[in-house]
Amino acid sequence: MSDARDPPPELVLASTSPFRRRMLEAAGLTFRAVAPDVDETALKRRLAATLPPAGAGEVAAVLARAKAQDVSKRLPAALVIGADQVLALGEELFDKPADLSVARRQLQRLRGREHQLHTAAALALGGDIVWSRIEVATLAMRPFSDAFLERYLTEAGPAVCSTVGGYEIEGRGIQLFEGIAGDHFTIIGLPLLALLAELRQRGIITP
Repeated sequence: MSDARDPPPELVLASTSPFRRRMLEAAGLTFRAVAPDVDETALKRRLAATLPPAGAGEVAAVLARAKAQDVSKRLPAALVIGADQVLALGEELFDKPADLSVARRQLQRLRGREHQLHTAAALALGGDIVWSRIEVATLAMRPFSDAFLERYLTEAGPAVCSTVGGYEIEGRGIQLFEGIAGDHFTIIGLPLLALLAELRQRGIITP
C-alpha cells in the first residue's frame, strides 16, 4: 500500500497588492493572486463606526478574513491568504489617500506624531477561516518642513496613493520618519514570519 500523502492545496493570495505579492515571491512561495470582491471602503466605514478606537486591529482582521473567505468560496480546494492594514492615529483611522491632495493632508496630520499600523492576515480553506494573525508596528514621523513635504510628494508622485498613510518605507518614504518600532514586513503589509510559520506547519512549504 502506498503511503504517499495528498499533495498540499494550491496557495492563493486574495489581493492585487504588488507589495504583498513581491513579499511572497521574494520568500520563494509558489502562488497565484486573485482579486477579492470585497467593498473595503464600505466595510471599513461600517466597522469604524461600530468598533472602539482600540479595535483598529479588529478592523484589519475582519477585512483580511472577508477577502480570504470571498476567494475561498470561489476556490474551495485552495488555501487562500487574505490580508489588510489599518493606520490608526489615536482614534482616527486612515485609508489609502484618494489623490495627492488627500495624501498631503494625511501626512500633515501624521507629521511630528506617532501612529500605529495594524496588519492582519488570515487563511481560508473551503470557505472557512482556519488561521488568523494581527501584528502592530509603531512609527514616529519627524516634524518635517512644508518644503520637504512638497518635494516628497513631487518626487514620489501618485505612488503615495497606493499605501495607507501615503508613504513607502522601502523608498523615499523612509525620510519621513525618526523612529520605527515593529517588524519590517508588518509595516509593508503582511505579518510574513507568522504566516510562513503557519504554512510550514500545514506542509505548504518545507519545514
